[in-house]
Amino acid sequence: MRICIYAAASAHSHRDYRADAHALGTTLARAGHAIVYGGGAVGSMGALADGALSVGGEVIGVIPRFMVELELAHASLSALPLVEDMRERKHRLLTGSDAVVALPGGCGTLEELFEAITLKQLGIYHRPIVLLNTRGYWTPWADFMRTQVIGENFMNEVHGAMWTLVDTVDDVLPAIANAPPWDASAIGHAVVRAR
Repeated sequence: MRICIYAAASAHSHRDYRADAHALGTTLARAGHAIVYGGGAVGSMGALADGALSVGGEVIGVIPRFMVELELAHASLSALPLVEDMRERKHRLLTGSDAVVALPGGCGTLEELFEAITLKQLGIYHRPIVLLNTRGYWTPWADFMRTQVIGENFMNEVHGAMWTLVDTVDDVLPAIANAPPWDASAIGHAVVRAR
């Protein structure tokens, strides 16, 4: 599989986030899966790539030119296609991916995750979306999505099945394998219906 990973560039977050990112990279590479991610060398992004590369994994980074100029690009990747902007980067990350895994992160990670969920809601992206819940990071987000977004009828109940939270790196691949099917017919659920 080619797995798209959304991850943070912060080197100042708790070390557990970077440890799980490194372990995820190692786990995916050892299982023979390619990783496509944002191409960064620091924070969880760098740890993810370093973990996969340390066991001979294939790691593809997609990075906007301006970030290369800031010397944020990882220097040892299998491939590092340059794109013009963040919009193109998000498109390239998802295109051809067999699953998305979101690690804890900031606004960029949240934006990428919400775009993937939106495209899945519309039946455009059909693949599993898994959130690695290191240090319980995604728990408040999941509560908000369930009680506010779905509970207040901005999304349908069925949309709660579009993502899966897992607590450990070892749970990621089983969550991908066991994700409920989702296809183009999902567009029929996009409009919120009265309950």
